[in-house]
Amino acid sequence: MHPHATRPTSRRQWLRRSAWISLGATLVSPPAIQFALAAEEFIRGPAVPDQPLQRLSPRVAMVYAEDGFPTPENRGMMANIVFVMTRAGVVVVDTGASVQIGEMAIRRLRSLTDKPVVAVINTHYHGDHFLGNDAFVQAFGAALPIYAHAVARERIQGTEGSMWRSLMERWTNGASMGTRVVAPNRDLAHGAELRFGDTTLRIHHHGRAHTESDLCVEVVEDRVVCIGDVAMDGRIANMDEGSYVGTLKTFDALERDVAGALWVPGHGQASKGLLTDQRGLFGGIYRHCEAAVKAGEDEAGAKRRVLADPVVAGHAARTKGWDLNIGKYISLAYLEAEKEGF
Repeated sequence: MHPHATRPTSRRQWLRRSAWISLGATLVSPPAIQFALAAEEFIRGPAVPDQPLQRLSPRVAMVYAEDGFPTPENRGMMANIVFVMTRAGVVVVDTGASVQIGEMAIRRLRSLTDKPVVAVINTHYHGDHFLGNDAFVQAFGAALPIYAHAVARERIQGTEGSMWRSLMERWTNGASMGTRVVAPNRDLAHGAELRFGDTTLRIHHHGRAHTESDLCVEVVEDRVVCIGDVAMDGRIANMDEGSYVGTLKTFDALERDVAGALWVPGHGQASKGLLTDQRGLFGGIYRHCEAAVKAGEDEAGAKRRVLADPVVAGHAARTKGWDLNIGKYISLAYLEAEKEGF
């Protein structure tokens, strides 16, 4: 998921302006502004109710997010949070969209084990996957290792982190307020392996897919792979910063390197058939756009081709946001096919 929206006025800007209220000839003084800004640090959204917990394998469990998009009603709970339980402690893959969601995840974890969290991995830099880091460093210490691709770390440390916090506050009508941006502090690249007691985590990165910095985390002993937003169940992975060609290349590489794995998406249910299912959708969209470009047809022609494909059309009824987004996804595929054709 990626925003295409004007960034809302920050809370601190709003408080600063609100403090200078005219009361006849009197203006609120600078000390009052400072008081308002200090009070703002204590404003927090409500707690997030406990969410369903699924056991996926001997080592892996998931806090399941039923919704695909953030709303005031779900308080931003729209991305899965994965626990990898090892003899050395727990590794968390993605932490949710707010400190409140992270706190809920810790409560759910405590129903499984009393072992500490020893590391966090953020699969990419979209806010529904990293804003919950705040809860984990509060619970397990500021020195907690938080891993990500170097590009994701840089984006979160830059303006992207604050932008995502503000967007999530707006989309949830303030339910995520109180969340601090806590960026990753360690880098991971393709082929890296992390060992935690009896468990090996192997990192896969095959270039631009959903973003340029997608990490897929293989739990080697259980043959489970957390794929972030490279593929989704019941949603189309947003391609504004991605690549259809790169996504299909990533699918091929993952299925070659970890054949028969259980694929755990950032959104939706885990399954062994997920990449095959999503290849039908992504391949169908891109293949027909490529054919339209080669035939000299415009985007409207490409759209007709795509929607006439029974495999692609079969995803419509079970894909959240289909009617609102399919036109944009076809347009992005068409533009990529034009670029690839030069």
